[in-house]
Amino acid sequence: MSDLMKRAEELKDVIVKDRRTIHETPEINAELPETTKYVIKCLKEMGYEPKEICNCGVVATTTPKPGKVLLLRADMDALPMQETSGVDFASKNNYAHTCGHDCHTAILLGAARLLKEREDELEGTVKFMFQPDEEGLTGAQAMIDAGVMENPKVDGAFGMHITGEGLPCGHIGFHEGPFMASSDRFTITIHGKGGHGAYPHTNIDPINVAAHTHIALQEIISREVNTAEPAVLTIGSIHAGDAPNIIPEYAVMEGSIRTYNNDVREYIKSRLVEIAQYTALKFRCTAEVVYTGGVCPLINESAFTKEMHGYISDFLGVDKLHEIPAVMGSEDFALLTGLVPGAFFNIGAEVADPEGRYSCHNPNVVFDESALPIGAATFANCAIQWLKHNK
Repeated sequence: MSDLMKRAEELKDVIVKDRRTIHETPEINAELPETTKYVIKCLKEMGYEPKEICNCGVVATTTPKPGKVLLLRADMDALPMQETSGVDFASKNNYAHTCGHDCHTAILLGAARLLKEREDELEGTVKFMFQPDEEGLTGAQAMIDAGVMENPKVDGAFGMHITGEGLPCGHIGFHEGPFMASSDRFTITIHGKGGHGAYPHTNIDPINVAAHTHIALQEIISREVNTAEPAVLTIGSIHAGDAPNIIPEYAVMEGSIRTYNNDVREYIKSRLVEIAQYTALKFRCTAEVVYTGGVCPLINESAFTKEMHGYISDFLGVDKLHEIPAVMGSEDFALLTGLVPGAFFNIGAEVADPEGRYSCHNPNVVFDESALPIGAATFANCAIQWLKHNK
């Protein structure tokens, strides 16, 4: 075991305490006042000078040195759901850290502790990014707009996501190239003419148009997109009317688009607008389409991914690394890898009992905390090695 890993294991109780403190009082979206306050307090106690550069977005750096700048990132927000894990440090409110962002934050705080103790080994600068609202896909952009990639200018970015199943505890999953899909959420509002359900000929039924629109939109994927390019268009919500005998004035459809290819992404977005508007016109209605946020595909840059794979292989052992498939989920870390070379890996934290393993976003999910010091040491080692070999 390396000295760095030994030190991380010595810090395990501290890292676990950080995780559990954050876990007990989860906060959501971009409003994370208590989590932010705790992270800033911890960083100051380590000797950093953290800054809240946007609402609940915290940045700290090691003592600046000549050389490159590597950004390490953790998200901090929870989910609006009840926790039923049964752990004695479970959520005390109506939110829950079922996606493991409490673990990410604790891991990055652990890495910050390790690197503060080893600043003399750094041949460059490490920037720590503690981000709000990953779940809403707005936090990374807010921090980019606030200057997280500047002063000092970032040259590379690395992140990790914890998993409750699919990877043994302390093992790392990697994927070169497109790893996570883009995500674009949309709302289609179809305007008709409301009236009595007994006289549809005197009205214009927006529900009928919504049904035709739903079917027509699926043809984009099945007949217009290259079958070699994975893409998903999902309508997850349709709302219209309040009574069985009234044709409503309007119908609202909400959904999302996901793909690994930016050209395909833009094509689907454009065609969705055309199909929604022309389908509505065909039935004497009008349709408005609004896109509410979105992120590009997360692409693990080839050379950067291979380099980090090498450092982790040397550090943990090649048997602790596993190539994993791309997924259709989304991550706004993609906005960082769209600006600089970077990579996003997974770290396993499944519990020993197979019956107790759940995926992220499940109210019963439990993460094996033995993975936390391994994650912290992996972050720190990758930073030390990357700065050493990129001057």
